Amino acid sequence: MSDKKSSSPTPMRQFAPDAIAYWEWRRIAYNLALVSVFGVCTVETWPQLAQMFGVDAILSLLALALLANICYCAAYPVDWFVQASAYRETWRNKRWMLWLLGTLFAATLTYFWSMDEIFGVSRIS
Repeated sequence: MSDKKSSSPTPMRQFAPDAIAYWEWRRIAYNLALVSVFGVCTVETWPQLAQMFGVDAILSLLALALLANICYCAAYPVDWFVQASAYRETWRNKRWMLWLLGTLFAATLTYFWSMDEIFGVSRIS
């Protein structure tokens, strides 16, 4: 019988729970930010939206919400990669910046996609 120490866990096993605990709570704020942007677009274009509201519009919105949440998952590989580096502790204190930039980017895309593609209102002359 040998007295071997147990092998250290793989990076995925070490970093996945930390990443999930961090990112999943912030997904709620991310979704609320996108819903807020969409709500502003809806208020701005209500007369046009009321005419085109139907099952197709609801299904399109659900598909876009699903895509937005799939895009949110792009933070996981970045998080795991940086956690596996020598910058883990620095990253854990500053990864809120990735969340903020990603949320602002998604909110911008939501605004322009909503106004141009869904509501047909072009802000660019």
